[in-house]
Amino acid sequence: MRNKFWYLTGVSLKKKIKTKWFLIANIVLCIGILLITNIDSVISFFGGDFNDDINIVVVDETNYNASAIFKESLNSTNILLGNESKTNIYISKDTEENEIDKVVDTDKILIVFNADEDVYVTAKIISDDIIDSIYYNTLIQALTLTKTSIAMSLADVDAALLTKITSPINIERVLLDNDVSEDESMNIIMSTVFPTIIMPFFVLVIFLVQMIGAEINEEKQTRSMEVIISNVSPKVHFFSKVLSANVFVIVQAVLLILYALFGMFIRFNFSGGSTISNGLTSGVNSVVEMLNSTGFMDKLIFIIPLTIVLLILSFIAYSLVAGILASMTVNMEDFQQIQTPIIFVSLGGYYLAIMAAMFKGSILIRILSYIPFISCLLSPALLVIGEVGIVDVVVSILMLCGFIFVAVRYGLKIYKIGILNYSTDRMWSKIFKAVKVKDI
Repeated sequence: MRNKFWYLTGVSLKKKIKTKWFLIANIVLCIGILLITNIDSVISFFGGDFNDDINIVVVDETNYNASAIFKESLNSTNILLGNESKTNIYISKDTEENEIDKVVDTDKILIVFNADEDVYVTAKIISDDIIDSIYYNTLIQALTLTKTSIAMSLADVDAALLTKITSPINIERVLLDNDVSEDESMNIIMSTVFPTIIMPFFVLVIFLVQMIGAEINEEKQTRSMEVIISNVSPKVHFFSKVLSANVFVIVQAVLLILYALFGMFIRFNFSGGSTISNGLTSGVNSVVEMLNSTGFMDKLIFIIPLTIVLLILSFIAYSLVAGILASMTVNMEDFQQIQTPIIFVSLGGYYLAIMAAMFKGSILIRILSYIPFISCLLSPALLVIGEVGIVDVVVSILMLCGFIFVAVRYGLKIYKIGILNYSTDRMWSKIFKAVKVKDI
């Protein structure tokens, strides 16, 4: 019987993996993930201007040397804002009208300074096309700083004092409450990193449920189920479906992780030093440094193993329920209807996990983290933000194990009766009748 179990498991797994659909789907997924993780390089390849220099022409019609002050102010502002775009500033001796003609049909930016008796100096920003909003704000800050410098120099402010006044302020962030500091780090994780990680799991759950339902219904519709059950017990058939489906989903999850790691490897080693890439790299480094300073990286030693255990047990629980329900259906249309509650429960757990930080201190959200199907998404989220501890996650794991035990004990009875039942009676009435039947 054991050989038959492994044979059925292998056949079911090969049916999923050794197909053109699996190969094509993974090629598409791999290419899609690589493109997403290197989207700036892709856009640049097709004509994007991430690495293009920004050319600025300055016409100074004042006697305040505004062009030189602006050049220095813009460089300082770029450094302060972390703007790594290369800016070329050209000081023109030509008139405004002539320079406007030169700007037409180009990507140049023309800055014109004029003297003003009331506000010392005014400026115009002239371009043929729109200017990126972020860089436009950079120009505004540099122009404001230029005007301030000119005004103070005209007021006979000492040069050293002027430098002190116009230099950017040094800000040191100090939080007396360590918990608040950790909250800032956790908010970054929950708003950016965590949704990215749990989304693939949510998709894999839906895929797992659909896959088991489709395979069992296909065997029932083609009547091959009768041949299979005549050679193996429903128990062996049931567990072979569950095992093969879970192995397939885990393999797919590992492949997705490898695709993502390969995409990040390409980004950090072959990105070509684009502005967006450098910004993302520095952003990732700063987040990692911040998490290190709060001690969060040390917590990953127990967060990752507990999360993996929860995810694997949840895959098993979802597959058990999907197999039990599929055995009572006679076609895929019936299964589509009966799987809807499963999808809604999983979707609820996904949104609760994303919004977990909003329920800080709530007893209800802590109780919900113990519930099977939801716990796999919610418990790790609450553990990350410190709303639950390791003991709570262990309780969630035990609750999930208890559910799996009950699903196997009573689900097998339903499966044994339903697998060869082609009746079109009401679904739930058939399930309740099967539960009441004595062990067979």
